[in-house]
Amino acid sequence: MNRPTTLTLGPIGRPKLGRDGRTVVVSIPISFRRQGGRKRVVTPANAEAWSPPKPQVDNTLVKAVARAHRWRSMLESNLFSSVRDLAKAERINESYLCRVLRLTLLSPAITEAILNGLQPDGLELAQLLKSIPADWDEQQILISSTTRKAASR
Repeated sequence: MNRPTTLTLGPIGRPKLGRDGRTVVVSIPISFRRQGGRKRVVTPANAEAWSPPKPQVDNTLVKAVARAHRWRSMLESNLFSSVRDLAKAERINESYLCRVLRLTLLSPAITEAILNGLQPDGLELAQLLKSIPADWDEQQILISSTTRKAASR
């Protein structure tokens, strides 16, 4: 993805194609003001207030993480003597239960992002159910690279 190297402020209007035919020029009515040694972006008085996009909670991811922790708790408290017994009680495939249980190994930062709806765009449960490294830094790298690949499709 090409990033602009300069910021051009021009008259307000619709986006226009630049002279080179590859650049889109968008005019935004803002001004820059210095305040306390910092630059601040000021919008016109009649402009709508901007707010960051609302988090998009992925219920599939949240449910999977919650189930993983619930199942782990059930195993640790000896409610079930084995994964096989738990899978039978939950009426699910033992292999699936084991893959979901690995979600308890996700880093706290990734888990928190999922629960707050701030996970990377394109992150899907299928990606998390594949082999996940135990190292939290490696997890972050893996998730970043897989979501970038998904976004480029």
